[in-house]
Amino acid sequence: MLEWLNKVLWAVAAVIIFCSGIYFSKELRFPQFYFKKIFKSLKPDKKTQGISPFGTLMMVLAGRIGVGSLAGVALAIYYGGPGAIFWMWMITFLCAIHTFYETIVGNVYKEHDFKNVYKGGPMYYMKNGLHLKKLGMIYAIFILISYVGGFIGIQANTITKSIQMILPILPFLVGVMLVFFTALIIFGGVERISGMTNKLVPLMTLFYVGISLFILVKSSSKLGNVILLIVEDAFNFKSFISGFLPMLMIGIQRGIFAMESGLGTGSIASSITDNNDSVSLGYLQVLGIYITMFLICTSTAFVILTSNYLDFDFSKMNGIELTQHAFTYHLGSFGNYFVFLSILLFSFSTILTGYYYGESSLKYLSKKVSSKKLMILKIVTLVVLFAGCIMSPDLLWKFVDILVAFLALINIYALFKLKNVVKYEFFAKK
Repeated sequence: MLEWLNKVLWAVAAVIIFCSGIYFSKELRFPQFYFKKIFKSLKPDKKTQGISPFGTLMMVLAGRIGVGSLAGVALAIYYGGPGAIFWMWMITFLCAIHTFYETIVGNVYKEHDFKNVYKGGPMYYMKNGLHLKKLGMIYAIFILISYVGGFIGIQANTITKSIQMILPILPFLVGVMLVFFTALIIFGGVERISGMTNKLVPLMTLFYVGISLFILVKSSSKLGNVILLIVEDAFNFKSFISGFLPMLMIGIQRGIFAMESGLGTGSIASSITDNNDSVSLGYLQVLGIYITMFLICTSTAFVILTSNYLDFDFSKMNGIELTQHAFTYHLGSFGNYFVFLSILLFSFSTILTGYYYGESSLKYLSKKVSSKKLMILKIVTLVVLFAGCIMSPDLLWKFVDILVAFLALINIYALFKLKNVVKYEFFAKK
C-alpha cells in the first residue's frame, strides 16, 4: 500500500515540480543563475539585530545537509544507477527557484510577537497572503508529522546504522545517547539551536568536502569515466519504462529530500531574521541549495562512483552503509570512522532544525503555546528519536517520501497563487 501510494504521489509531484520550476523561472528571468547576486547576498547586513541572515542560512543548511546528502545519494545510485545523479543536478537548478519564491513570500508575510521575535513560513503566507488559515493548519500538521515523526526518525536510524558498521553496539544504547545530547539543546530554545548550528554547519561542511576532495584528487584518473558514465546512464532510453522513468523518479525524490527545496521549510528558518530585504534573503537561500547539492551531495556521489560500489550488496539498506563502504574503500578503516563522525554531525544538526520546524508549526496551530505543550512536543521528539534507532529503515524512507510529496504539492500551490507578490518584490527591488 505504502509503495503504491508513494509511486502515485511522486508521479504527480514530479510533473508539478518540473512544470512549476520552469514557469516560476521564466516569470523572474531565471534568477537562480544570477551567481554574482547570489554570492553578494553573503555580505552581512549591519542593521540586522538578533539572528542574522547568515545565521538563518546555517540553520536551513543544518536541516538540508543531513541523511539525504550521504545516505540519500547512496540510495539514488544503488536503486537508480549513476544517471540518477545527473537528474539530481538538473532538479537542483530547477527547484532552486522554489526556494527563492518561498523565502520571499515567507519574509513578506512573517509575523512578530510583542517581544519582536519573528516567525514565518508557508503556514503564515497561506494565512496572511492567501487568507486560507485552514490550509496553513493542514501544512503545519504535515510538518509536525513529517519532521518530528519522520525526518528525525530517519536521522536517528542513520546514525545507528553508521555506528554499527564500526562497533557491535545495541541500537538501544545509541538511542539513549542521542536522546541525552538532543535534550540538552532543544530545552535551550531557538537561540541555542541557532548558536549550535552556526558552529556545526561550517565546520562539518569544510571537514566533509576537504576529505572528499582528497579522495577525488587521489582518484583523478577515474573522474572522466565517472562523469561520462553519469551522463550516458542518465539518457539510456533503451528500457524507457522499466529503466529510465524509475531512475528519473529516484533522482527527483532524492534530490528534493536532500535539498528540501519546494517544501517551504527553508522559509520557516529564513523568516526569523528581522532583515526585510526579501530578495537578498532569497538569493542567500538559493546559495544554500547549491552548497547542499554541488558540494556535499556531489562529493558523496563521486566518492561512491570511484569505488567498487558494484560489489556492494546489503539487505534492508538505509543508504549510509554504501557511503561508508566507499569511504572505507578509499581510506581504509579511517573512512569508516570519518563517515560515522560526518553523519553524526550532519544528522544531529538536522535533528535540531527538524525540532525547530515542529515547534514553529505547533505555535501556528495554537494561539497560545503553553510550556506544557512545548514540553509534550519535546518529549515526543525524544521518543521518536529513540524509536528511529530501532525501526526498519525501509519503512521510514517510504513514510518520509510520501510526506515530502504532500508538503511539496501544498507549498507549490501556495507559491503559484502568490506569484504576483514575488514578482512585485523582485522587480521593485532589482
